[in-house]
Amino acid sequence: MSDDPVPETIRLPDLQRRPLGSGDAWVDGPNGRFWGTYGAAGMLIVAPGTGVLLQLRVGWSHFGGTWGLPGGARKAGESARDAALREAHEEAGIPIGAVEVLGEFVRDLGYWSYTTVVGRTEHPFAPVITDAESDDLRWVPLDEVDALPLHPGLAASWPDLRSFLHDSAGA
Repeated sequence: MSDDPVPETIRLPDLQRRPLGSGDAWVDGPNGRFWGTYGAAGMLIVAPGTGVLLQLRVGWSHFGGTWGLPGGARKAGESARDAALREAHEEAGIPIGAVEVLGEFVRDLGYWSYTTVVGRTEHPFAPVITDAESDDLRWVPLDEVDALPLHPGLAASWPDLRSFLHDSAGA
């Protein structure tokens, strides 16, 4: 038996601690690394005659400096629709009840999925940057979206989303 005192407990910063079921973690697989243990969802909102609401991702974020959608990780048991509406409210101050959901587009990789929830608002509102993930939020006319540096996921799905918006939302 040693006479050395028992060392005090050392507390390291717990950078990975997250609420159980939050979904806030990376998922790695054969097609790459994606955010959201339970998948992710984003909100594409169109205001006829105005355009779509886009978010400029802050430089330090994944694909920073590109334009995407307000969105993020789904929580355990949360529907894509509810996640997209929650994240849009949290990240862009989108008023609860201001958006009519028109449809959902799912990109399913087997081990991870992303759902774009498409919605319409009759009354464009002033978006509000409510967290550190955005450098800008802006209503962009549909015919100007292609000229922006888009998040790769949005860029890949934009042709189908634009077509849906023209057909369904009267944009």
